[in-house]
Amino acid sequence: MRILAIETSCDETAISIVEAMGDERAAEFKVLGNALLSQIELHKEYGGVFPALAKREHAKNLVPLLDAALEEAELLVEDTQAIPDETRAKIAAILAREPGLAEAFFDFVSECEPPAIDVIAVTAGPGLEPALWVGVNFAKALALAWEKPIVAINHMEGHIMAALATSKDDSSSRSNLEVKGVALPVLALLISGGHTELVVMKEWLEYELVGQTRDDAVGEAFDKVARMLGLPYPGGPEISRLAELARTEAVEVELLQEHARRSSTSTLPRPMINDGTCDFSFSGLKTAVLTLLKNRPEMSETEKKHIAREFEDAVAEVLWKKTARALKDSGAQTLVIGGGVSANTHIRRVFRENVASLVDIGYPQVRLRIPDASLTTDNAIMIALAGFYRALRDELSADFVAEGNRPLAV
Repeated sequence: MRILAIETSCDETAISIVEAMGDERAAEFKVLGNALLSQIELHKEYGGVFPALAKREHAKNLVPLLDAALEEAELLVEDTQAIPDETRAKIAAILAREPGLAEAFFDFVSECEPPAIDVIAVTAGPGLEPALWVGVNFAKALALAWEKPIVAINHMEGHIMAALATSKDDSSSRSNLEVKGVALPVLALLISGGHTELVVMKEWLEYELVGQTRDDAVGEAFDKVARMLGLPYPGGPEISRLAELARTEAVEVELLQEHARRSSTSTLPRPMINDGTCDFSFSGLKTAVLTLLKNRPEMSETEKKHIAREFEDAVAEVLWKKTARALKDSGAQTLVIGGGVSANTHIRRVFRENVASLVDIGYPQVRLRIPDASLTTDNAIMIALAGFYRALRDELSADFVAEGNRPLAV
């Protein structure tokens, strides 16, 4: 099965073409073509993703990326194609809300043969709804023009599949992936700018939500604390960089010593860590950093490094403690970490170290799966993987809408 996948949930425009074979027990994937364009530089001045700008850029970039992905996959065959008037009218109506996209779309599909693909997969949510609609409408237009079936994919399921996928034959290439030997139940910790949740998959592709944030998502907290420290957007990688420097320098900081005298602790709080649930809260941690910095408009670089370290340590500890509780409650055999924040060096280290020690404290053997760093950010490869499994179940229909809050677990 060849899947053409489209991802436009936030500020990355991505299109991939993946060849898949196998079934739900064991599947292999070969990435034939992959094109991605990030908008980070455009959104930096806003300190976050500006939805109207993201929507505009997706509409501008989709056709060139489709061209690039098809060419890489050697599926781009130039040949003049006549589009029936009725089909053209339907496509024009679908793309009416995406300025400039219809013209570029017709120019492209009129000059190439329908590619040898079997299904089109597209992110239908969750995400920024204006951005999602661009990808959804583009996918529906392609499905009409090329007479291909379409499948709607949950973005978070894509992150789970990206984490379950490993490089085939132990190679370092992400072009050859496989999903096999997955022991159920699977516990997934999904961490990103918009999500912090724990999901259990007891049966394949069936999910139960067991924990979620009650306020800020962890990635959102990273960005907000980064702004407090005067760091550029996106804040997560900047905090991680400073925190790693602080760990190697191991310097005592006057600011933290002063905080310890006032609060009887040398560390920032770990919100809800002992409340008996698998839910999260990061708003209080963010406020604690703000309080720590109050009346201190100037900070040395050393102070910034160690505040970053303290914050990152607190986040990693909370994430692990809540996940460990969910592991115990669910009896999960496979632990997955997915989403953009799963690229964080310290969080990955903490989870690897703690999972390695589980056997020594009486837990069953748990296998940890963390995606390759290149697959932690939003990408179309993960949408293709999820699209394969949904297509196997014949969940093909163009009757769906973009949903900013599309749930994974009902």
